[in-house]
Amino acid sequence: MRIFDVSFTGGMERTSCIRSFRFDCAEKIDFLPGQFLKLIFDEAAPENGELNKYLSFSCSPHRGYIEVTKKLTGSRFSLRLQALKTGEKVKLQAPMGRCTLHPEYSRVGFICGGIGITPVISMIDYMAYKGFPADAVLFYSNRTAEETAFKRDLDLWKTDNGRLKVHYAVTDCRPPEEGCFYGRIDRAFIEERDPLFKERTVFIFGPPVMVTEMRGICSQIGCLGSNIKSEGFTGY
Repeated sequence: MRIFDVSFTGGMERTSCIRSFRFDCAEKIDFLPGQFLKLIFDEAAPENGELNKYLSFSCSPHRGYIEVTKKLTGSRFSLRLQALKTGEKVKLQAPMGRCTLHPEYSRVGFICGGIGITPVISMIDYMAYKGFPADAVLFYSNRTAEETAFKRDLDLWKTDNGRLKVHYAVTDCRPPEEGCFYGRIDRAFIEERDPLFKERTVFIFGPPVMVTEMRGICSQIGCLGSNIKSEGFTGY
């Protein structure tokens, strides 16, 4: 893990409240799909949790840039991100995290909520690039259909790769699209769509309460504890 100097190259709107931010680095940052970094705006006070925050890589390691994605909440950190100018230099610390994708995983399951999709994007992007033969399924929950980030990318990957299945769930209002489930992800939702889910290596990302609940559901389904890998997203 090191501190790198990076330059901001631009942003990309994912939804009305979620935006991606891309950076160039003179040195190659070696990270694994699923890892995260610490973006540092207050160098003088590394412990400043308001301006120095952890964000997952939302791109595959093979990309020629570094990308992170953030739900914009009006916090000091969000406002600082939004104020970045093209060419502006910032520091980041990376890589971190052990919840990573490995090529020996032949059957993979992803369960994520909200901005917890970001490490999954890194993994699926990498799987597509490498041509992994893994059978993969994603269960992705949001409060509304409009908050579903990266949907266009996911639908393209799903179309291009018959071994990737994606199931969307919306909790707060009825989704306008066919194929998007209204309700919460639960045991029945998973088993109806993937009867052999218990055989998968499962990655769970999202708010801590959701992660705890999903770990319990995976255990009920019969997933081995050693095959359940998770990270809770806090402070955003």
